[in-house]
Amino acid sequence: MSGDVLELRHLRVAYGSVVALGPVDLTVAPGEVLALLGPSGSGKSTLLHAVAGFQPPAEGEVWLHGHRVAAPDRAEPPERRDVAVVFQSYALWPHLSALDTVAYPARRRGFDRASARRQALGILERLHIDHLARRRPAELSGGEQQRVGLARALAREASLFLFDEPTAHLDTHVRSVFLAELDGRRRASGAAAIYATHDAEEALGLADRVALLDAGRVVQVGTPAEVYDQPVDRWAARLTGIASVLSQDGRRLLVRPGWARLGGDRDGTVRAAWFRGPHSDYTVETAHGDVLIRASGRPRHGIGDRVGWSLDHSWDLAGDDALDQPSTSAGPD
Repeated sequence: MSGDVLELRHLRVAYGSVVALGPVDLTVAPGEVLALLGPSGSGKSTLLHAVAGFQPPAEGEVWLHGHRVAAPDRAEPPERRDVAVVFQSYALWPHLSALDTVAYPARRRGFDRASARRQALGILERLHIDHLARRRPAELSGGEQQRVGLARALAREASLFLFDEPTAHLDTHVRSVFLAELDGRRRASGAAAIYATHDAEEALGLADRVALLDAGRVVQVGTPAEVYDQPVDRWAARLTGIASVLSQDGRRLLVRPGWARLGGDRDGTVRAAWFRGPHSDYTVETAHGDVLIRASGRPRHGIGDRVGWSLDHSWDLAGDDALDQPSTSAGPD
């Protein structure tokens, strides 16, 4: 029997005649965070819906803790699956206060009202939203509702958390608090998580492994370092961060901003310069295409300046037929 918390076996999901996902084969180990990274419409939410039990598979199977919970001919309902879910739509009960919403999972586990409320208040305090405890959804902003939804999921104490863009409406400070809380609870309980996002920095910083999705298919799975340093093609390279692609000796070379530096025996011309605070970014025109170079401090060169530069590292994208022109670009929003 597999020791994985989750296993997807040749999972395919369709809406009518339109295939939205698959086939997908993925596993999630105990305590692991798997990030689903992809643009809008790539199938991230569909995959989470299938795992949660909100969407049946057209083909394949969903297994939780070695037990099959979904197949085309049968499926266990969401309430019988040991998962906690946070989706973008909030899904808060309109008649419950934030405190009672977060207390609900503990009440389901058999705690009395007072004990459940104490646990809920502790979670609200850690997310810095305890001042919202008595408010109902109609009295909360969209961002506040999302935070209450996050708190409710954390209170579930499930073995698998499903997060669909959970920080989309959170400011930077609350986002950091939530991610720290999620990681702390995961480590303490051994819970695993699937974290869907279009934010490459969030995916790379949070996950143990990252799955890149495009048009319902998994394009690449690997550690954050693997998908960033060794993308399978230019699409994957652009999705995971800023990517320059140079043409040299019939090869296509991926160059990340930290892999090239100013100073060296290669010639180039500055086409653009941006001050980013702790560093500056330069787009340098070279004989092999444009390359983005990152240097610490304020800009020391202006547009039109001739500069020397050197290349410390690159990744060979040879064989990628989509690479018709060298380009320098960031991943999608």
